[in-house]
Amino acid sequence: MIEEWVFLVRALSIGSGLTLIAMVAASEVRLSLRVPLIGMLVGVIGYLLNSTPLMGAQGQLDPLVDFVALSSPFWIWLFGRRLFERGPERRIMFGAAGVMIFAWFIQNFVPVTGQSGFVLLHVAALILIADLVRVGIFEREDDLVEQRRIIRLWLPLLAAAQAGQILIVELLEMVSDFDSSYPPASLLNSVIILLIMLFAALALFRTEHELLPAAKTVPDEPAVTPALPDLSPSEKVLNDKLKGAIAEGLFREPGLTIAALAEHLDTPEHRLRALINRRLGYRNFSAFLNLHRIAEAREKLSDPQAVDLPILTIAMDLGYNSLPTFNRAFRSETGTTPSDFRRKAFGGAGEEPADAVVQN
Repeated sequence: MIEEWVFLVRALSIGSGLTLIAMVAASEVRLSLRVPLIGMLVGVIGYLLNSTPLMGAQGQLDPLVDFVALSSPFWIWLFGRRLFERGPERRIMFGAAGVMIFAWFIQNFVPVTGQSGFVLLHVAALILIADLVRVGIFEREDDLVEQRRIIRLWLPLLAAAQAGQILIVELLEMVSDFDSSYPPASLLNSVIILLIMLFAALALFRTEHELLPAAKTVPDEPAVTPALPDLSPSEKVLNDKLKGAIAEGLFREPGLTIAALAEHLDTPEHRLRALINRRLGYRNFSAFLNLHRIAEAREKLSDPQAVDLPILTIAMDLGYNSLPTFNRAFRSETGTTPSDFRRKAFGGAGEEPADAVVQN
């Protein structure tokens, strides 16, 4: 009886996945999200085919189907990171993909390595899923989009449950007599996969405009606060208090969170979230802080009186906990590094300050 339910749930998941792939391919979702989402769906379908009798004898296709199935943690990680607007650096993304491809290759085509490729591939996948959980859940406080905050909680947990269960079970099978085909465990895994499919559909088609950000363009001019819509009387009072706190320089406080800011303004956190997100147009609290921090950084970097002030000092004064964090935020807002911005501000390619060499 349980085996029949497993077959039914997996067939439903495969059908849902194929439908979603067709919908994603025909949608206007930006490419940076479309590619990992399709990769995730194809990978999950590959796993379902690879782990059930639906596939039958695979023969020469076995390594390819195995690769497609085992690539799903990478695509889930990349999709989740980009959905949460925490896309990984290119070197990290390509490095992770390279490790998984290398591990798959030696597992299938270099017999003398034994099980080392199998173990490496599974450990790498577990690290990616752990990172998705870290970003999705532990950085959730920074997210101002309410619908995305819900998905941010459940998608990483489901992905961790599904991928973690598969990877750990397969590692146990390698070192013990454990059998992953035990029907109740197989049914649980199938249900989790179906839920991931449903969450993918939710992220795309239920609240697309809220959850999927528009492509970011690098501004040529300093960022400015978006024009205010018509605010209600209570929103106007809260916005005035917020502007007062910004004028006092509260945005420079290291580790400032929206909860701490709400407490400082003596207002409920959910009201402050709604104001900054829905009325002022910011999707993340860090983006709101960076607007003010980077605007002040521009002023200091182009100020003749501060020409010898180390960039690290500027970063720390603005509330950043490290130079790389400041560099990433500055480049994201301006399209250039702080040292390059300073050189251009003074109209030449003169010598960089000593600390600028370290930061690049």
